[in-house]
Amino acid sequence: MTPRSRSVGVTASSASGAGVRTGRPPLTERRKDATRLEIAREAVRLFTERGVQATSGEDIARAAGISPRTLWRYFSAKEQCVRPLLTRELTRVAQRLVELPAGRPLAAVVEDDGAERYDDEDAEGASAVRALIRLTREEPSILAVWLQVHHEAEAVFAGVLAERLGLPADSLDVRVRASMINGALRSASEDWALAEISEADAVSPAHRDTVRRAMRIVTDGLDC
Repeated sequence: MTPRSRSVGVTASSASGAGVRTGRPPLTERRKDATRLEIAREAVRLFTERGVQATSGEDIARAAGISPRTLWRYFSAKEQCVRPLLTRELTRVAQRLVELPAGRPLAAVVEDDGAERYDDEDAEGASAVRALIRLTREEPSILAVWLQVHHEAEAVFAGVLAERLGLPADSLDVRVRASMINGALRSASEDWALAEISEADAVSPAHRDTVRRAMRIVTDGLDC
């Protein structure tokens, strides 16, 4: 199966909203993704205002305008509600890795972003992600979700690299490379989120610029 035809999931759970797909997803799935993102944004807002311990799943459901039963259909725990925001950048990079022609270097995954346009929704999403990553410094349960998301993403990166290199996904060469990419993305996001810059300067383009810098550092040492 070629990289272009393969469907890749960044997370193991379909409830996370993080699956990487080729092509445009069906309308029903797009609506589910939109609901997951709305839940995630409300969860971040409440966690930031009240703290995780003082926020219940029922509080998040009420803020998102859905029933608790619907919330638990999407997520297994209140902390998991933030996953769709945490996985967005990982999903984007994984999708680009899948679609990247075999002859192009991995750095091209983030070098083509310059033509992208950023709107109010991008800025709102970037602000929520920034607040969420900052929460990982004081909320261990959110840090656990952040690390879990990256752990799952690493397996996806390994699968893509294995195809490019013609090696088993569990080989040391592939696993080390996947770990380097994964670590670069996590470090870039944390560097961006924790930087002392204004909200106006921290929208999506700033995040993407930091990711580009991190990927350049990594790909300088990757022969693939």
